[in-house]
Amino acid sequence: MKQLKCDILIAGGGPGGLPAALAAARNGSKVILCQDRPVLGGNASSEVRMHIVGADCSGKRGERLTVEARESGIIEEIRLEAAVNNPQRSPAVFDLVLYDKCRSEPNIELMLNTRVFATIVERNTIKKAFARRESTEDEFEIEAEIFIDCTGDGTIGASAGAPYYEGREAKSSFDESLAQDKSDNLRLGSSLMFQAKKHDKPMPFTPPSWARKVKEEDLALRPHATPAMDMDLGLEYGYWWLEWGGTLDTIKDNELIRDELLAILLGVWDHVKNGGDHGADNWALEWCGFLPGKRESRRFMGQYTLNQNDVQEAKTFEDAIAYGGWHIDIHPPEGVDAIDKSPCIHHDVPNLYQIPLRTTISKKVENLMFAGRNISASHVAFASTRVMATCAVVGQAVGTAAAMAVKSKIAPGSIFSNKNLLSSIQQQLLKDDVFIPGLVNKDKNDLARVAQIKTNSEQEIGKAINIISGQTRSVHGHRGVRPEIAQPGSHRWMSKPEDGMPVTIELSWPKSKNIRSIQIVFDTGAHRVLTFSLADEYTQKMHWGNPQPETVKDYIIDTYLNGQKKETLSKENNYQRLCKHKLQGQPIDTVKITVLATQGIDHARIFEIRAYE
Repeated sequence: MKQLKCDILIAGGGPGGLPAALAAARNGSKVILCQDRPVLGGNASSEVRMHIVGADCSGKRGERLTVEARESGIIEEIRLEAAVNNPQRSPAVFDLVLYDKCRSEPNIELMLNTRVFATIVERNTIKKAFARRESTEDEFEIEAEIFIDCTGDGTIGASAGAPYYEGREAKSSFDESLAQDKSDNLRLGSSLMFQAKKHDKPMPFTPPSWARKVKEEDLALRPHATPAMDMDLGLEYGYWWLEWGGTLDTIKDNELIRDELLAILLGVWDHVKNGGDHGADNWALEWCGFLPGKRESRRFMGQYTLNQNDVQEAKTFEDAIAYGGWHIDIHPPEGVDAIDKSPCIHHDVPNLYQIPLRTTISKKVENLMFAGRNISASHVAFASTRVMATCAVVGQAVGTAAAMAVKSKIAPGSIFSNKNLLSSIQQQLLKDDVFIPGLVNKDKNDLARVAQIKTNSEQEIGKAINIISGQTRSVHGHRGVRPEIAQPGSHRWMSKPEDGMPVTIELSWPKSKNIRSIQIVFDTGAHRVLTFSLADEYTQKMHWGNPQPETVKDYIIDTYLNGQKKETLSKENNYQRLCKHKLQGQPIDTVKITVLATQGIDHARIFEIRAYE
């Protein structure tokens, strides 16, 4: 047994836990991240291979300069990195992108193959957690100020006695029209993905004896091997609807569910290959998953439980820290056994909606937070919040809130009642390029907000003054943010195409400032879908394998005092959205940014510039 100590222990390195760890570490906390698998990413990892979807509804919500729904912050940083450095779309390289993020962060101690299995709780506060790593025959006793459960299954919280929901609530529980008449213990099932490859000759397939026998009528409502759903036959990605196990306990019966999913997968593949003319003669299995992609198990009871009405009416919350927008995506618990039911029904979510911090804080355990699919939501609301990009923005918010609570020596359970801390968390999230519907930059330390701003080139819809509008995207169009809080406008500086490059934008102050840092938010085409995917047709909708064309590629930052140049910084081949630069901190009265080139478009775009002493 080895003793470890940190500020924040995070269990689970999936789409919720990884951003939580990075955010907490970047905000100054010492973090231990325990992941019970050999790779990070959860359902997005090479072990499962589901692509990360979110509020843009895979491109169905988004319009240039009016609705930019794709998530920003850490998940955007990861997507942009993968788009440039994984053009071959390798699942293993995507694992490496995630691993590199942790290895490059000095405040994170990453512990792979390590499962947190127990806790010690005193007076509703977790004092210690216990973890086990079989690969080294080690056990760990870990002390922390705050514990964040991003395990999906809620392992830490359940062991600490935190109350949770399972199954489907009745309509009367949260006044939800889409809920059941009576509550039950059914849930969404799990899936196994597969990959196939097309060869230049027929590739036979003989199923094992235990594979299911699948007939065409069994798949009448489940598209398979059809060019209408993808390029060629769409077999390079697999079928998300290979789902089963929602009538069982998706934790206790997980091994049984895996075995049956393998039987179903191979039975479906046998049908595609041998059960009629599907045009799949030359296709062969390349890979099939052995780790079920789990959709639902435990959902914690938080200080607030998000429900259908909150999601579909886009209600506002004073503790909003993230947003969602995916459909309320309900699947039959029987999965493929429900041959007469559609594999999913998408109920409309009209606008991007807020997610409150209280959904991520246990109602009972004072220092327990959670992110990912186990946040506090009804079964119906969860059907929207469960998707991985939404899990990621919630994870970043939770990690940020935890780090700031540690600094303030305040338990998570008391954050909501501390309005100053709550506001500081929200403003820090905005500073870190997290979008929160209805909230704008009010950071009193941001000197750009009081600067005089000028440029030598601007469009009517892209005035230079927009860099201090306080919002870093357009969301006022159809299916964007609710009109009452939408803040219309382009919210970015846009130079005139006819002026060419270079173009400049300047910030100046009547009296000199000792500015030590500048940060810039660039346009990365957030109206457009972007995510690592093995689906060819889906990827064709993206700018994958290259930087996003709207992004500023090369730029120079010059500082001046009384007309004399003091310092020059430059950046070449930028492809990220949020870029931070440290300055010497000497007195200056002007910052000039010169854009030399973009990654594709014919004019410069900058959402926001901030300056700090």
